[in-house]
Amino acid sequence: MNTQTGSDVILERMMSLHPKVIDLTLDRVWHLLAALDHPERTLPPVIHIAGTNGKGSTQAMIRAGLEAVGNSVHAYTSPHLARFHERIRLAGDLISEAHLTDILDECYRANDGATITYFEITTCAALLAFARTPADYTLLEVGLGGRLDATNVIDTPALTIITPVSMDHESYLGDTLAKIAGEKAGIIKRGVPCIVGPQHDDAMDVIEAQAARLGAPLLAYGQHWHVGEERGRLVYQDETSLLDLDLPNLPGQHQIQNAGAALAALRYLNMPEAAFDGAVQNARWPARMQHLKGTSLNDLAPQTDLWLDGGHNPSAGEALATHLRSLPKRPTYLICGMLNTKDVRGYLRPLAGIADHLTAISIPGEANTLSAEDTEQAARDVGLKADQADSVETALTQIAANEPQARVLICGSLYLAGHVLRRIG
Repeated sequence: MNTQTGSDVILERMMSLHPKVIDLTLDRVWHLLAALDHPERTLPPVIHIAGTNGKGSTQAMIRAGLEAVGNSVHAYTSPHLARFHERIRLAGDLISEAHLTDILDECYRANDGATITYFEITTCAALLAFARTPADYTLLEVGLGGRLDATNVIDTPALTIITPVSMDHESYLGDTLAKIAGEKAGIIKRGVPCIVGPQHDDAMDVIEAQAARLGAPLLAYGQHWHVGEERGRLVYQDETSLLDLDLPNLPGQHQIQNAGAALAALRYLNMPEAAFDGAVQNARWPARMQHLKGTSLNDLAPQTDLWLDGGHNPSAGEALATHLRSLPKRPTYLICGMLNTKDVRGYLRPLAGIADHLTAISIPGEANTLSAEDTEQAARDVGLKADQADSVETALTQIAANEPQARVLICGSLYLAGHVLRRIG
């Protein structure tokens, strides 16, 4: 039975417009936006977020904080996990199938067969939907880099944010931290304040230089605001006040830093106190150390402590290792599938001292998956005991048979996370 929706058909058609060679440029985006009568010029105030890690979580916390005090918020994020609709949230709600189909079809017709990437044309569709729907704020998450990303078309956002920068997508963004930071800093706009999360010195130097060139005030972690955990509480302090809040409901020590950036944004926007509580208590962000207790997948291994995470670069591996160390001691098993474009050894190396065993799988339905054999070998190379399975279900069943009360983390890729979330509905 064909279960394709109208939007699925149009999205497949859009894939055929993709240029044969990837070249990061905004020319195709500007051409289509002009054909659409420039929706990017009539958006509600924009908060533009770039960085390597933490963009989505930071966006989720800002949205939760804004909505907690009655604001309506557009949000754009990528990639999606289970359905494309997750990328476009209109005034708080995921875009409907009918609306998505109409907006995609309009963009496809306006593009008139010109070469354009999938991300570029769907970003234009999101901007068109945002421009036509009233809201108080628009949150735009960068897809890749920043300077030449399709989202970087807003002349004067209300605020920009750069979350921690680390090595990732080197073939597109550069082979040093400074080069990658330069691409991320491309979202900084003349005179527009930029909130900066924790950075390595090489990245911070580049961000500061770009901000100075453009006269953009920086609100930087460690200089203008501080955040940390004290006695089981999140403590945030800037130049005017101190906040004492619950720890973020998104698990992981790294989420405290993401919360700090979100709180700095809400403070800059002069939100009332309830927004700060809402940011740390109400944010929802799937596949970021998401507990799968009580799901259909957990039924295969009911005594295991089952988690899902989509992190996929060395910094994400370090953050996962830190979080796993903070949990009550329990045998820890990984079910891991990764893309062949990622630094699999760099991702797994921090986890080698934490996990007892890794089961490698190929990501179902993903052409660019790293083979289970290669993932197993990479795990062995960094000192992990490892084997293979043909699916998440098989791996989980095998783990439960050997260690019924294990902690199991399904990890390595957002594409694997999406497969798991579709599997559990």
